[in-house]
Amino acid sequence: MRTVIVVGGSAAGLAAVQSLRREGYGERILVVGAEPHPPYDRPPLSKGFIANNLPFEHIRLGEQALLDELGAEWLVPARACELDLDRRMLRLEADDRLRFDGLVVATGVSPLAFPGPSPNGVHTLRGLDDAAALRTALGSAPRVAVIGTGVLGMEFAATARKIGLDVTVIGNAPHPLARQFPAAIGELLAARHREAGVILRLNAPVAGFEETSGHVSGVRLADGEVIPAELALVAIGSQPNVDWLRTSGLPIGDGILCDARCRAAPGVYAAGDVASWWHSGYGARLRIEHRMNATEQAGTAVKNLLGAAEDFRPIPFMWSDQHDVKLQSYGVFPAGGEMEIEGDMASGRFVALCHHQGRVVGALGWNAAKTLRQSRMRLAEAMEDIRLDEPTLTFA
Repeated sequence: MRTVIVVGGSAAGLAAVQSLRREGYGERILVVGAEPHPPYDRPPLSKGFIANNLPFEHIRLGEQALLDELGAEWLVPARACELDLDRRMLRLEADDRLRFDGLVVATGVSPLAFPGPSPNGVHTLRGLDDAAALRTALGSAPRVAVIGTGVLGMEFAATARKIGLDVTVIGNAPHPLARQFPAAIGELLAARHREAGVILRLNAPVAGFEETSGHVSGVRLADGEVIPAELALVAIGSQPNVDWLRTSGLPIGDGILCDARCRAAPGVYAAGDVASWWHSGYGARLRIEHRMNATEQAGTAVKNLLGAAEDFRPIPFMWSDQHDVKLQSYGVFPAGGEMEIEGDMASGRFVALCHHQGRVVGALGWNAAKTLRQSRMRLAEAMEDIRLDEPTLTFA
């Protein structure tokens, strides 16, 4: 292969470039990135970047000298808009056409917008520019509404409360992180948010926004009640960035549909949030929107692009910092799984184990990182003996 193109200049894209060089690929690498910024870490955007006013250098992934050593050509900002598999050609919005022998797609996801009109002061959060705009806007917004009870929404709520703002979280779910963890964990997390002064409005559908002079002044619930707010964050989920691929012939569903080795087509691989791949250990299709997965999956995708035959079989891992709680989890938490608590939930330090089909398949640590790591081996052993009931799982 004389030219490999990596589409996506964030964590997964950078990891793909690093893996190419580490595996001995010495030919041309082109990176097409939609953002104008060098690669940076996204998890701090909802936390330290805003709360601690972190400069960009603190979240950047590698100094410029390290990027230069990789010898890749970075085309930023540039957006891919069409893929021709037969001609091995990538077309950019500027109408540039780039030929490739190998392709790694790491285009990530975009936040879902609220389905209706949104006045000024209504934000979403995905990239650096979003976070910078939020950081500025929070200075003149004493009341903040967060729509969504997932990881991003709850992290941002904790951050906004930390800097002294009045925060209300609104969501359809019965408890925070309902898609990720069982009710017992979500309810405990809800209690911690309330202790910190966050108001939770659960099982509360949102109908729209109120505005004054074109700026948001409140969030209107389906029952007509208005929650006053000068700033609203919409954190209701995300969608994989695959629209530009719909005429390419690649299999598209909830992301780019790949096989167990992250391959979507001959010479075309996907990694990170955009990749939906067959996990041969669990016997299910997974798509994971977490930082560690982006790096690990890019490494496996590159190895296979260069000729290896390695299934990508990780034990899913995620973490989240909210107030003084450090949540970390390994494995999966299928619906209906039975929970076992090791430690004392009241002490604020415990591990929750999820049993499914007679095996431990998930482990969550609540301020218990060291104890949690000891559970990882049990999860690896269980992977060989279980099959998940859901045909597709998204960890976001």
